[in-house]
Amino acid sequence: MIRGSSTIDNAWWVGDSFSADLWRVCTNSTNCTEINELTGPEAFEGYSVMQAVQATTILSTILSCISFLIFLLQLFRLKQGERFVLTSIIQLMSCLCVMIGASIYTDRRQDLHQQNRKLYYLLQEGSYGY
Repeated sequence: MIRGSSTIDNAWWVGDSFSADLWRVCTNSTNCTEINELTGPEAFEGYSVMQAVQATTILSTILSCISFLIFLLQLFRLKQGERFVLTSIIQLMSCLCVMIGASIYTDRRQDLHQQNRKLYYLLQEGSYGY
């Protein structure tokens, strides 16, 4: 049985007894492996792809926070009837970052899982979190 949501599970790839996100792979609730801490023969193959997805996700979060702060500033500074164009542009850039990160992960997921079989051996029967 597949678990519920990626936001609830805090994972992008989920199944009955495992989950994987951008930073770690968990085979149960207590056994998690951080992918950035793997070195030597256990090093994560394709880590640069994961770093690109991580970077776009973090950039999206930063842009959303900036957009919110600018929105609050504009809320009290703009005259009634003026538009929140700057806030909208920054929010659209944030959305674009999320879409880029999700597209990279979706395109490269199968290769990443096959290249790192030791880490993802349980994850073959999972699905994307919703």
